[in-house]
Amino acid sequence: MSTPATPPRSLAEALRNRDDASLAALLRSRPDLITPVPTDLTQLATRAGTRGSVVRALERLDRFALQTAEALAVAGDPASYDELAGLMAGDARDAAVVHALPRALATLREQALVWGADDRLRLVRTARELLAPSPQHPSPTGLGPTVAEATAGMSPGRIQEIVTAAGLPSTHDSVSAVAALTKLFTARRRMKALLGRAPEESLEVLNRLVWGPPYGQVTAEPASHLRWLIDRGLLLPTAPGTVVLPREVALHLRAGRAHRETEPVAPAVEAKATHRPQVVDTTAAGQAYTALATVEELLKDWDEGGPTVMRAGGLSVRDLKRTAVALDVAEPVAAFWVELAYAAGLLASDGDADERYAATPAHDEWLELPAAQRWARLAEAWLTATRTSGLVGGRDAKERTLSALGPGLDRSAAPEVRHRVLGLLAGLPEGASPSAESVLARLRWERPVRGAGGAQPGPQEGDDLRSRLARWTLSEAEMLGVTGRGALSAQGRALLGPRGVAAADSSPGVSAPSGPSSPGDKLPVHHHHRPPTPPDPLSPAEQAAASAAAARLLAPLLPEPLDHVLLQADLTAVAPGPLERPLADMLDVLADVESKGGATVYRFTPGSVRRALDAGRSASDLHDFLTAHSRTPVPQPLAYLIDDVARRHGHLRIGAASAYVRCDDDAVLSEILADKRSAGLRLRRLAPTVLAAQADPAALLDGLRAMGFAPAAESADGDVVITRAHARRTPPRTAPEPVPDGPPTPDTTLLSAAIRAIRAGDRASTTPLKTTPSPTGDLPRTSSAETLATMQAAVLTGDTLWIGYVNAEGAASQRVIAPIRVEGGFVTAYDHTADEVRTYPLHRVTGVAELAEG
Repeated sequence: MSTPATPPRSLAEALRNRDDASLAALLRSRPDLITPVPTDLTQLATRAGTRGSVVRALERLDRFALQTAEALAVAGDPASYDELAGLMAGDARDAAVVHALPRALATLREQALVWGADDRLRLVRTARELLAPSPQHPSPTGLGPTVAEATAGMSPGRIQEIVTAAGLPSTHDSVSAVAALTKLFTARRRMKALLGRAPEESLEVLNRLVWGPPYGQVTAEPASHLRWLIDRGLLLPTAPGTVVLPREVALHLRAGRAHRETEPVAPAVEAKATHRPQVVDTTAAGQAYTALATVEELLKDWDEGGPTVMRAGGLSVRDLKRTAVALDVAEPVAAFWVELAYAAGLLASDGDADERYAATPAHDEWLELPAAQRWARLAEAWLTATRTSGLVGGRDAKERTLSALGPGLDRSAAPEVRHRVLGLLAGLPEGASPSAESVLARLRWERPVRGAGGAQPGPQEGDDLRSRLARWTLSEAEMLGVTGRGALSAQGRALLGPRGVAAADSSPGVSAPSGPSSPGDKLPVHHHHRPPTPPDPLSPAEQAAASAAAARLLAPLLPEPLDHVLLQADLTAVAPGPLERPLADMLDVLADVESKGGATVYRFTPGSVRRALDAGRSASDLHDFLTAHSRTPVPQPLAYLIDDVARRHGHLRIGAASAYVRCDDDAVLSEILADKRSAGLRLRRLAPTVLAAQADPAALLDGLRAMGFAPAAESADGDVVITRAHARRTPPRTAPEPVPDGPPTPDTTLLSAAIRAIRAGDRASTTPLKTTPSPTGDLPRTSSAETLATMQAAVLTGDTLWIGYVNAEGAASQRVIAPIRVEGGFVTAYDHTADEVRTYPLHRVTGVAELAEG
């Protein structure tokens, strides 16, 4: 680790000693630091030490880097590298920890959480406050206060009593007494001798407190074994009835280690099974086809207008249940498909007074795309969406139920977790499926912190948000066809883009399954101290290219749509695969779907045939259609069914009276009047061929059809009204925008411009001046004549000047310029602060000062 020749005295100086590449790495990993761009490095250092920014940086550390920061928080300030290594590796100097520590420390330095040379390491003050132990916020290390901190309010006489009881000579003051006691507790041999004289019960008390929490309760008259510890300062009182184990004593009992278990190596992602890549890809392609069919069925079910929007937004529980029944899936799965269609921009609310959900115009464009491209659009929407369907049915902070398509489902961490889970799968050999627990363990190692106080979940805790997001990702990827049999498919790998796959291929911690699924299967094991930083999110253009590549890989694996069905004598038709859209749409009207699967079975019924006739088809149209699209002859029972329904279709005519029924055969009307089921329609005969009803035409149609008749509606002109399903569409809608997790990662162009501006501003604020600025303000103050003379001289000599400038809005700033030309009341100069040539009115320059040479 290289350090500057002159040790920095502050974080700002440490940042000033960095090169541009190092500053770019800091700003890329902590983008909140350049929102907005700081004026100089001092402001950047101040911003890097604010609580919100430090908390965010700590939350993005892996477990070992966080443990290193926690160790520095309980070390001296400043601490040496050897002291830190002792806290991390212990007296035994664990080789793995020693090997990994330089990388962890480099990470903390890169994140501007630690600064200083190896002999004077300093954790930024805010991080120390967050991670150092206190009674209100115990340290994750389980350590308590130091001897000096615990004895701060103790009387000098009591301190001298402790020193004497511990076998040390008395001192003249409390400071030297505390120092002597600290020296005793940090001397391994002397402490071993002291504890060797302790009663067995006293050692048991220390063992209970050694790994934390370090606080214990005692009575007003402690037992003898407790009194032995208290008298010698091995337990120190912090409040009436409360004692604490001093940090130095705990570290001796722990053999110098700050943590019970350090984790220098990322847990391996274990492959529990291995399949042939071809099997994985074909299985995933089957799931992709099912996903497309499910989304199409959902949107077809809502084609004429879906469920109403609740007042608070979203679907009601009843509507979600109905949707689940229509899709023949569980309610959580139905919520996933609904949210996926919404994220892809295929459905939205229509915005009407009676607000309903319906398909968007983008849905019709989506249907025209090839199947593989339709899937790629769904997969891309899923990968980048922040809406999280797994939360549906849960409760928000105000104990309100979270509903599908409703507010409160955005989780900004969702896209990152999805990318990371797929990246870990991509790091396994092709065809290998991981165990879910090993994936969760890896994610918990990479991001262990929950909450601003630095608290972290235990190793067995699986209910934190990132773990739940990871579990949902694994199941949703399988349903969507991104994975097959738990392994990442070829199209799923392409969906990550080249950068994501490259980072995954170099990811450490991949191990073989405990029991290989086939003889001789062994997966490589890699050991690194710390995984590479996950790649930045793909730009929209990169993600579009990755989605197109995934579609190209998927296309050959999807079945080709068929233009035929197989008609059978039991009034069914079998579609042996996916059908071309016109054929499928017509069959949906003419028949009812009886079963789905590899082959779809349609059943013809009188009601389904009447539905086709109501849509304007004639009997001859239906015969011709079936003959053209069936690979088998049209069965006679089906032909008879069509002719029989067509013969009776429209025999009765219904119009508005409230409603009336007319028929040329008065015997049919007499049959209707005699039927007890017609009582609710309240019919009466107006003429031999006309009945009047008090029910509306739609209710009259449904009532007579329920009685077994086949009436048709007619217009005011007496023509048969053709009823077709009218597709309902929302106005043009855009897909919901993901909710970002803080400021976006800056691109290279923004980073370069920001670093130039920060460097220039820093130069302006730190460059030595020949002229001391006025004590009444930061900007130099000179007369107009002096300003003009100095500018003209600088043009001749090529000197660089420091100026104060007030713009047209009245905002004051300081700038470093190299004057090129002075004329007409303006100075044209190269502005080092802006890194460009600019022209300034001289009357807005408050003053000028020459920079010191060199």
